[in-house]
Amino acid sequence: MDLKRVVVTGLGAITPLGNTVQEYWTGLLNGVSGAAPITHFDASKFKTQFACEVKGYDSSLFFDRKEVRKYDLYAQYALVCADEAVKDSKVELEKINLNKVGVIWGSGIGGLDTFFKEVSDFAKGDGTPRFSPFFIPKMIADIAAGHISIKYGFHGPNFTTTSACASSSNSIIDAFNYIRLGKAIMIVAGGSEAACSPPGVGGFNAMQALSQRNNDSKTASRPFDKDRDGFVLGEGGGAIILEEYEHAMQRGAKIYAEIAGGGLSADAHHMTAPHPEGLGAILVMQNALEDAGIKPEDIDYINVHGTSTPLGDIAETKAILQLFGEHAYKLNISATKSMTGHLLGAAGAIEAIASIMAIQNNIVPPTINHFTDDPELDNKLNFTFHKPQERIVNTAISNTFGFGGHNASVIFKKFVG
Repeated sequence: MDLKRVVVTGLGAITPLGNTVQEYWTGLLNGVSGAAPITHFDASKFKTQFACEVKGYDSSLFFDRKEVRKYDLYAQYALVCADEAVKDSKVELEKINLNKVGVIWGSGIGGLDTFFKEVSDFAKGDGTPRFSPFFIPKMIADIAAGHISIKYGFHGPNFTTTSACASSSNSIIDAFNYIRLGKAIMIVAGGSEAACSPPGVGGFNAMQALSQRNNDSKTASRPFDKDRDGFVLGEGGGAIILEEYEHAMQRGAKIYAEIAGGGLSADAHHMTAPHPEGLGAILVMQNALEDAGIKPEDIDYINVHGTSTPLGDIAETKAILQLFGEHAYKLNISATKSMTGHLLGAAGAIEAIASIMAIQNNIVPPTINHFTDDPELDNKLNFTFHKPQERIVNTAISNTFGFGGHNASVIFKKFVG
């Protein structure tokens, strides 16, 4: 069958660098670090006392007092960035078939803070169950997709992808497939996460996954640096409107980029560690290239997973060198997590937006916080250290890899009508 073309017609973001797409993009280009001491709770007894939290967020600007009680913070972030994306698409909802508009949303954890608070309150009590009637629907990871569909009356495909840090990349790939198969004309894809809470920080601390650079939090996220000591936890969300090409053209939509292909793979190696030779990472990028029908030398920019963990950065770099060969040295590579921190299930969504904006503006956002070359990495690669770089970006890959060995790569390309 003939597969339909799929384009990007709307963007929305709420991130540690800014609460709109433009604020986020400006923060990336300016090399701003979103890391700061944790404000959501007293972290003074934790090994890690900082995170990349969303800043200046006021729920009363978006929800009334009664309504906000129904939403965990991760669902609030989902609704906020989805609303920006829908408005940005300038779609007139009354003029399209809402039965063919869906929501596919990613979240690695869902309502973690809701779960923590409800169970903590129960544990402090006398054993009498006094749970909120909103406890379960606030906590479950699929509810954000449901809330978005309810708000706009979208009756099309509706579900959540959960694959740890690859969750929202999976959501974008699933949305892409539904549209190109003719199952939908438009889908709100993306993801959100709000795990900057005691169990989130404490749990990742127990795994030795987080940086503990408490006295220098702004530079704690150091992808590809010799002295990197773990990732910085982030929060927020990103939304992308994917739309069937002919439908977008008929309504005169602005088109940011075209989604060319997506790849999936599994490391099948370890619960949390990547394959040391990057085999899953090689395979997922290879699968994405094959799906898109393009060659490795057609890629201009890779927004890498680049979390700033000792093993992960090495494995991903090996994968790039193995797959791209000599072309690897002509690529721009950047790890925007050096600025945003790691948004877990929302990482793929905001990094896809960074990739799309790089294509739109022909500029690659930087990798900040590089101080010392790592002798275990090929430092001839262009990691776009310190400052953004202008170049023609026709095609970009966005990589995300999750605990459990879940890998997802999405390829975006410059739109040509």
